[in-house]
Amino acid sequence: MQDPTILEHINALATEEERLYERAGDGTGLSADEIARLETIKVELDQYYDLLHQRQGRRAAGLDPDEATVRPPTTVERYEQ
Repeated sequence: MQDPTILEHINALATEEERLYERAGDGTGLSADEIARLETIKVELDQYYDLLHQRQGRRAAGLDPDEATVRPPTTVERYEQ
């Protein structure tokens, strides 16, 4: 997956996340399915930002960025900020 495709995916997820937050803030709240989707989006965003960072790091180190992979949620969700 190339950087532009990763960025498009990140932007699509961020747009969907914003729509869900707007919906949550309109006073009606979110359904259980929408809450679950929001959590899924958060994890997937973390995974794709991680993928983008891996690619940038590999490129900077003179390695093939195409060898970067989407890591499982158990990995990206354990990062310390």
